[in-house]
Amino acid sequence: MKKLIYVLLLPLVVVGGLVFANREIKNETPKKTPPKPPTAAEMKAVRKQWEASPDGVMFKKWEASDAGKKVYASEAKIRKQISTFTNMEAVITSLSLPEGSRVGFGVMANINGEDFILSFGPLKSNEFQQLQSLKVNDKILVKSHFVSHAPKYTYPIVSGDYVERDSKIIYNRPPRKGGC
Repeated sequence: MKKLIYVLLLPLVVVGGLVFANREIKNETPKKTPPKPPTAAEMKAVRKQWEASPDGVMFKKWEASDAGKKVYASEAKIRKQISTFTNMEAVITSLSLPEGSRVGFGVMANINGEDFILSFGPLKSNEFQQLQSLKVNDKILVKSHFVSHAPKYTYPIVSGDYVERDSKIIYNRPPRKGGC
């Protein structure tokens, strides 16, 4: 009888010891702490430093120029549709982008009477096959979450997330992997 009790108690002691050892390890604080996001003051200091750099000075001059003001005015015309992710009617004006552009695959489009670069990203295999069937003067519906600008371009850059032609979806940006 004593042997049976010892045989049953031995595994219980071993399992209890392992559980206790695991508990000890889990309670240790991690060696690496994740970096803290910069404070508002730090971000402001970095921005001031960038604005004093040659690139920052050039950007500020571009913003104050007629070309920069025109780009910002064009962006303002579609800001509501961008923020609410609603349809924007567009007409394709050119199948080629301005010379020297580096926005990947895209077309020129007229939205609300203003010209925009409609960018879809780097050209990958067959991802843009249906978009390549677009022709000049095609009327499409575009949805986007993002519009940007750069001194290099005289047009705002609309990131195309969804494109529809003749009530048929011809492009829908796939969701990001590993994100929210």
